[in-house]
Amino acid sequence: MTRLKTPVPTDTWVVATWDEYIQTIDNLADPKAKCYYHNGKLRIEMTPLGYDHASDHTVIIFGVNLFAAIKGIPLHGLDNCTYRKTGFDDAQPDVSYYIGDNADVIPWGTSIIQLDNYPPPNLVIEVANTSLADDQGEKRLLYEDLNVNEYWIVNVKTATIMAFSIENGGSRRIRESLVLPGLTISVLQEALQRTRQMNQSQVCAWLLTQFQQ
Repeated sequence: MTRLKTPVPTDTWVVATWDEYIQTIDNLADPKAKCYYHNGKLRIEMTPLGYDHASDHTVIIFGVNLFAAIKGIPLHGLDNCTYRKTGFDDAQPDVSYYIGDNADVIPWGTSIIQLDNYPPPNLVIEVANTSLADDQGEKRLLYEDLNVNEYWIVNVKTATIMAFSIENGGSRRIRESLVLPGLTISVLQEALQRTRQMNQSQVCAWLLTQFQQ
């Protein structure tokens, strides 16, 4: 197995073979680093995740789970899970969901989800504070190639959400989720914006009233 000859720069895409990628991530000093591989390039994200990112991460998970529970939509969410298409693609999205008929498709005891054996998640969410350009660009292409159904980008700096439906190898903007029918992106966006003025318990109570209408 080959090894990259120089220290790998972080938070940027670096040309590498699949073997070099695996060797690199197997020897990372920080086990919390997020790792991606796509189109013959690797990316290692080591940027510390601060308060703002962590807060929006928490709220978006709560909002999706609450909506699914109230509407009776089968769902299984995963936090920072690794998805791998051996030799081609690797991804660790901030949040991902298997929804509907796929809610129970991954058996307990699974480590890395091998996409040669299992379907991709229905919904992938990246929470972007310092990585917005990459989340809109290369990672969007990565998730198109992995054939996820829907991809959301949470912009921490502006408390906004860009949502994309993916099909036929491409993506288009949507205002309402297709994998969670009835969930408008604007409601989750307003919830994020409300966290700038009130605590999460108050925001969760507001979401509850919105989803029960």
